[in-house]
Amino acid sequence: METNRQKKIGSLLQNDLVDILQGEVRKNGITNLIISVSKVNVTTDLSIAKVYLSIFPNEKAPELLNAIKTNTPLIKHDLAQRVKQQLRRVPNLMFYIDDSLEYIEKIDRALTDKENPIENRDLLEKRKKS
Repeated sequence: METNRQKKIGSLLQNDLVDILQGEVRKNGITNLIISVSKVNVTTDLSIAKVYLSIFPNEKAPELLNAIKTNTPLIKHDLAQRVKQQLRRVPNLMFYIDDSLEYIEKIDRALTDKENPIENRDLLEKRKKS
């Protein structure tokens, strides 16, 4: 269970990280790419922030995640400049891909296409784990 302080710091970091990442995309002239920070979870001791990114198009996600991870010290420095009035210490950033939208889309496709297990009972046998 997150405390109010963790939630406040998470939302503060989320807003500033969106600005930093979108600013880098714009500054480098990259088109057809959207990066959004879907959630930031901060540990109870405020030392680590897990940042979940949604990247569109999905094909570029692994490559972009690696680029972001290699530039984490620069991103943390930019973040520290922005939040220096609110936080004494900026948490270490750990970036992850948020695949919840893909998961929802996969379920939606399964329910609307031929692979609907409710209408086609034969699919249930295929989906059971041995």
